[in-house]
Amino acid sequence: MPELPEVETIVRDLRGLVTGARIVGVRSNWARTLRSHESEAFAGAVIGREIEGVGRRGKQLLVWLGPSSGVDAGGGDSPGTGPAVITIHLKMTGQLFVVAPETPQDGHVHVVLELADGRELRFRDMRKFGRIGLYRRDPVTGLPVEGQAPGVLAAGAEPLADDFTARRFTEMLARRRGRLKTLLMNQDFLAGVGNIYADESLWRARIHPLRDAHTLRPDGARRLHTAIRDVLAEAVERRGSSVDDYTAPDGDGSMQEHLAVYQRAGRPCLRCGRPIRRIVVGGRATHFCSWCQRLPAGQGATATGASDLRAPRTRGPRWTELSGEGALGRTAEEEVRARRVAATRTAAATRRAAARAGGAA
Repeated sequence: MPELPEVETIVRDLRGLVTGARIVGVRSNWARTLRSHESEAFAGAVIGREIEGVGRRGKQLLVWLGPSSGVDAGGGDSPGTGPAVITIHLKMTGQLFVVAPETPQDGHVHVVLELADGRELRFRDMRKFGRIGLYRRDPVTGLPVEGQAPGVLAAGAEPLADDFTARRFTEMLARRRGRLKTLLMNQDFLAGVGNIYADESLWRARIHPLRDAHTLRPDGARRLHTAIRDVLAEAVERRGSSVDDYTAPDGDGSMQEHLAVYQRAGRPCLRCGRPIRRIVVGGRATHFCSWCQRLPAGQGATATGASDLRAPRTRGPRWTELSGEGALGRTAEEEVRARRVAATRTAAATRRAAARAGGAA
């Protein structure tokens, strides 16, 4: 799922492409994508409005719409005629593109906003998990007015905001129980951080992902605060990590080429040279260096929600996992698995390129 850097990249791309554009039409073909309205009601509420800007809250995009010149149809879910906000949660495979109307459209495009200048803002989502909502907008915060979108947006602190200080973070951690990796991905604790950047931040701070949050001393909390902000800022600068289906209107990111631990199990730690390990925490793959990121005594390997801590993942690839001459002796099943892994990476890049072109993946 795209995390803060990926969503922020999309926000910045869209901001330069659609700010000032007026919506003159809407097309949609998958009812569940629209979380707040039926398709006709959604279209009636946004047509005629000007896009005043694009922002972000956690992992969700915010498209700010100006007042409507139409008549308020009323109703609890109606945004009225005043300022409104569209929330867009990309989930696993959501993508946004601004294209000319003649650009080929495949079957994965589920919502289209037609703009007055002839272009289209298309929401493409292969797995159909993404969600789009429309709400009255608070003119001060830019968020849905209180009570309009309960549970839709993250409630946690924004890690790149000015008010997210080391002191505040230290106080937040002191009040919490639970493993740090799980806590960092809790969107009601910290908005926008997911699996990739939780792993990267903990590695940079030299903190074990299974460490109990409340046991972290102030110096450790400050290191982790700095690591979180630094890794997120770097990822934004590099346009995010283009793994799987993530891409942005102006192209892919490159942060995946600079990750220190994520998806590097068995490869040498960039700091000490020892193999990166992989465990499962709360159902999510977790990557760390067991030498650089020590787990304090008393916080054992039998942590709730963690598995495979002692699994033999501290090695490089077996000879049966290699390609070329090193694959000699590989079974038919191992050969199929190796080809599948390689094909998956190639297919993901192909899907992203095809999506940008507007064609079929």
